[in-house]
Amino acid sequence: MNLERGVSEVFDEAQLGMTVPEVREIALEAAEDLADRDVERNKQIGEHGAGLLEDGDTVMTHCNAGALATVDWGTALGVVYSAREAGKEIDVIANETRPLNQGARITTTELLDRDVPTTLIPDNASGLLMQEGEIDAVVVGADRVVLDGGDQFGDQGVVFNKIGTYKHAVLADRHDVPFVVAAPQSTIDLQRSADAVEIEERDPVELREIYGTQNAPADVPVRNPAFDATPMELVDSLVTEDGVFEPPIALSDVESAW
Repeated sequence: MNLERGVSEVFDEAQLGMTVPEVREIALEAAEDLADRDVERNKQIGEHGAGLLEDGDTVMTHCNAGALATVDWGTALGVVYSAREAGKEIDVIANETRPLNQGARITTTELLDRDVPTTLIPDNASGLLMQEGEIDAVVVGADRVVLDGGDQFGDQGVVFNKIGTYKHAVLADRHDVPFVVAAPQSTIDLQRSADAVEIEERDPVELREIYGTQNAPADVPVRNPAFDATPMELVDSLVTEDGVFEPPIALSDVESAW
């Protein structure tokens, strides 16, 4: 959602009659300005979200919502960084995030680069760790948030994020672990309902192979959805640059988004 809006914003700066070099310069300036504003938004998200964490907490996160995905400070990881800047000792448990392993490859690298104590786990271990009391909060990002749940979810909003997010939200609800979504206002889509959001199905090879090595029969049918839908009833807090919102979220809370 943010990429779509960012590209549109950059294109809006170009005008008919401009030369190619002029358009290139305008687009570059607009993109750099957008990146700077994203960093500031992420810092604000981090500051608001940090208040939800206690000194000594262990936070579980899923996929990557750090510097690579969301510019510099990050959204979900920005909450961790801001809490640590505030003097809180925060550890992180990172899910590997199959099948592309963004959590293992990217999130752990970013956290270790910032000296955050980090443990990597397989995706399927999250329930056990919650059951054993090793996770104090789950903090994730979001690719898109809608407030209209459509036919399936009704009046409640829905968070679309990396596949596996819904499962972790259900487990967190089962074990009374706070489930926090950290995302800028621009992630909130006021134009679409959940029914209109299409879940991407990715290449079956991502499951049949692991880094080029065959992992399953070449002809086995594959379902490889990239995202899933988490109903807002499973979300304890939605953190944006404007503050912390507890569902249900009213349109008036987010209508300033864009």
